[in-house]
Amino acid sequence: MKLLYRLTTLALATFAVALPNPQYNPVSSSYLSWSLTATNSTAQLRGLSPVSNRIAWVSGTSGTILRTTNGGASWINLSPPFAGENASDFQFRDIQAWSEKSAVTLSIGEGNASRIYVTKDGGKNWKKTFVNEEAAAFYDCLAFENEKHGLALSDPVDGKFRLIETWNGGTSWKTVDPEGIPAALTGEFGFAASGTCIEAAAGRWYIASGGVDPGRIYRSNDGHHWEVSNQSSIAGGAAAGVFSVRFRDEKHGVAVGGDYEKPTGNANNAAWSKDGGKSWVKAGSFPGGYRSGVSWVPGRRDVAVAVGTSGSDITLDAGKNWHGIGNGTFDAVECVSRHVCWASGAKGRVARLELSTE
Repeated sequence: MKLLYRLTTLALATFAVALPNPQYNPVSSSYLSWSLTATNSTAQLRGLSPVSNRIAWVSGTSGTILRTTNGGASWINLSPPFAGENASDFQFRDIQAWSEKSAVTLSIGEGNASRIYVTKDGGKNWKKTFVNEEAAAFYDCLAFENEKHGLALSDPVDGKFRLIETWNGGTSWKTVDPEGIPAALTGEFGFAASGTCIEAAAGRWYIASGGVDPGRIYRSNDGHHWEVSNQSSIAGGAAAGVFSVRFRDEKHGVAVGGDYEKPTGNANNAAWSKDGGKSWVKAGSFPGGYRSGVSWVPGRRDVAVAVGTSGSDITLDAGKNWHGIGNGTFDAVECVSRHVCWASGAKGRVARLELSTE
């Protein structure tokens, strides 16, 4: 049975620190500051999908789904009803939204706790479009390359990662033929940490895994035929490995992870690729601890932000080196423009990182 994630929550204060090496700093010499928003929720919010600087969806424990349309000034609870079921049984660890009306969310867990819901009317109504019926499956995350085509990832079933696929925006799902998926190693699994253990970018697909040492990263051109890199350069173990993999384009990627039982462990927890994930290079300087999510900053070529339970970091050189930007606790991060990143995490925390407008 896979380890279920239990993360220690830490107190968070809004912070501001100067970035090092301003000559390489595409965000000028400005100070970076996470600003918390008032969600009025105590849920752990690992699912995060901002649509713009103003519109964002989050999802988490106790069947919680929230949305803002005013940049976080206020949030609306859009949690789906669970007729005859207990909402506390469902953890929406991932969500994908395309507008203030349209979103797909994934509940994780064993058996029928793994399920997918879709809304087309801004959360007024939710349609249950997938319920897991395989006892061995445990769905962790989902990703879409466009509004129609998406994949959801489960831990291995019969020795291989299980994938289901939709071509209609999540309305229906079909199991991907496992023939084209490499065999998983003993103990290997994905982390339902930030919704980024599967990635769709620049016409390719990627999977991050842990439970084995080192963690591994899979890649595919079509979501059906996969290859795997056995050397992600990120240390793995029973509670460790690659938690998040993201690509800026078809060649340049970053990956972060670590050991969630050692939140301040800052060795061998980040890597970068310049060949589409065929090979990975260990970072020269690492994030300040275990990191569960990472996101490229659109329009700032070599800039990405990573978050975890012990802090946040920024890279200015495409993952080669990382610099701490604060000690807030977050699980997921998504940057939607040159100027705004969103993060979410424990105790209903959702925050915005305002980057320089210069």
